[in-house]
Amino acid sequence: MNAYTLASRFHFRLTFWKGVFIVLLILGMYSTFVRFFYGLGTATNLSDQFPWGLWIGFDVLCGVGLAAGGFTLAAIVYIFNIKKFKPIVRPAILTAFLGYLIVIIAILFDLGRPYRIWHPIIMWNPHSVMFEVGWCVMLYTTVLALEFSPVVLEKLRWNKLLKIIRNFLIPLVILGVIFSTLHQSSLGSLYLIVPEKLYPLWYSPLLPVLFFISAVAVGFAMVIFESFLSARAFNKHLEKSLVSELARVMVFVLSLYALLKLQDFARRDAWSFMFINRTETYFFWAEILLGVVLPMIILAIPKIRQSEKTLFGGVLMVILGFIMNRLNIAITGMESYAQADYFPSWMEISVTLMIVALGFAAFRMAVKYLPIFEKKDHIEIPYRKQIKIRKVENHQLQKEKISN
Repeated sequence: MNAYTLASRFHFRLTFWKGVFIVLLILGMYSTFVRFFYGLGTATNLSDQFPWGLWIGFDVLCGVGLAAGGFTLAAIVYIFNIKKFKPIVRPAILTAFLGYLIVIIAILFDLGRPYRIWHPIIMWNPHSVMFEVGWCVMLYTTVLALEFSPVVLEKLRWNKLLKIIRNFLIPLVILGVIFSTLHQSSLGSLYLIVPEKLYPLWYSPLLPVLFFISAVAVGFAMVIFESFLSARAFNKHLEKSLVSELARVMVFVLSLYALLKLQDFARRDAWSFMFINRTETYFFWAEILLGVVLPMIILAIPKIRQSEKTLFGGVLMVILGFIMNRLNIAITGMESYAQADYFPSWMEISVTLMIVALGFAAFRMAVKYLPIFEKKDHIEIPYRKQIKIRKVENHQLQKEKISN
């Protein structure tokens, strides 16, 4: 191997997004050093009054929800046997697996003593919602790793192990649905114990149900969102009919969420809080209009769903509205009672951006080197039909020659 071949193999071309990634990585690593060597007090704006901030509100609550496409699509394909969505399963499971890894990393940053993260394994407290969430996250991450393993095994051509995993695929999917359903709703249950602390626009006895339904909606949105990114980066995308159908299902889920939200406000007689001149009111209306009402209108129209730009815009609204909802519950809705004006430090933001950037980089590497987007099945044409096709093609070529 000569020097030129070696240099070309390790050639690195700096682009704008690679430059952004490097900057985020450097800032995040510095903030990581400060957090683990000098403590939470130095690296964050958290306090005893306000102990949960960006790393819980975004990295954990949003990370778990944005990964919900994994269990929903796996259930649709392998349990309900709707095979037309099979090409979407692998990207969804990859998104879910990376999402849960991000959640675990974020918890390590947020815990005061991260080296004790393994304690729930041996120190059981079955009456604690956080204990249940911790166990479900651990178990579901393991299930996701096993569900994703066939992609790696296909690449490595380990056919015997691949066959064993495929034989247990449906039981794994069922376990994944159970674990994910439990902790998606249990994250909402965390806030049921603080009715006097969480602002009435977000507190509700239905929080576990609302958390679960909104997670299902944003899980579908993330699958469509990443299919657009993959199409631009690698020219690997999902069929328009599948993406449009997924968006149509998402409209139904958003409608169910909106209906439950209205029913909850009517039962609690909380309408008056929607029109008080307060910061919470503005954030609430922004969340509802951006994440529920506008996407429902846009995605409910078939012609709009067929357009890539408008479909992408509607899906992006759902994702942003979901993020606003989780941040409103974790931060905006808790500030009033805590009498704290919390805003994350630049180190908190840099760590979050670094973790998200690493997630995008991992997704990019997986799509580039692994069979994430399944190829269409090859259709075998009978030999006689092949001869007829060749005769027709030859006849057309002769016609073109004569005309020329």
